[in-house]
Amino acid sequence: MISVDKHASYPAALKALQLENQLQQTQLRQVKYLNNIIEADHRFVKRKVRFKQWFQSFNTARYTVAGYEAMNMLLKGQVNSVAANDAKAQKVFIENVFGIAA
Repeated sequence: MISVDKHASYPAALKALQLENQLQQTQLRQVKYLNNIIEADHRFVKRKVRFKQWFQSFNTARYTVAGYEAMNMLLKGQVNSVAANDAKAQKVFIENVFGIAA
């Protein structure tokens, strides 16, 4: 079961995935409020982006938000090969993924 908000695109997306045989036994539960896992996970990004409304282009915004998402996932321990409390492994992971020295 997947819990999402009441956005109209979710049922169509689930139906398309089911037709592709990717989510056969999955049910969609639409919850009006932001008390589901997906929306709660995006609070961190929403808070960061609120103060950065001066993006010059769509690509700049896209790459910045993707970086926020990646860092949030890393800090929460959602990357399989990197522990949430292993700063050295996080540093190596950031250097490899983003191509920058952390």
